[in-house]
Amino acid sequence: MEIHFFQEDTEFELINPKPTQTWINKIIEQEGYKLQELNFIFCSDDYLHNMNLEYLDHDTFTDIITFDNSEDDKMIEGDIFISIDRIKDNANSMNIDFENELHRVIIHGVLHLLGYGDKTESEKSLMRLKENESLTLL
Repeated sequence: MEIHFFQEDTEFELINPKPTQTWINKIIEQEGYKLQELNFIFCSDDYLHNMNLEYLDHDTFTDIITFDNSEDDKMIEGDIFISIDRIKDNANSMNIDFENELHRVIIHGVLHLLGYGDKTESEKSLMRLKENESLTLL
């Protein structure tokens, strides 16, 4: 199990990452995939906005950007960048716990690597369902 957590332009650090790593791996295995390597990079709004511009040509703030680096089917390898600023703002505006929103966004990125999309309404509905199912296992 190779799941790593890093910081870029933020002081945020996951306290006790082991349960989160175990949970992520469980979701990956339930979907019939194997984990190769997964890097989560916690960062600021500005850092992620610059990445959004540079790599996706999107001039917007976002909470997450996921890069799929896998070369083999059914293997998970990727980099997931998460804006801690966005997570805090979204949690406040939705009046939910920061950790709950953080875990939802973490698993959202993993679900993208597992092949779930969120461009159409039906994809968004399925993504939300899978997020909620995953959160119950945490």
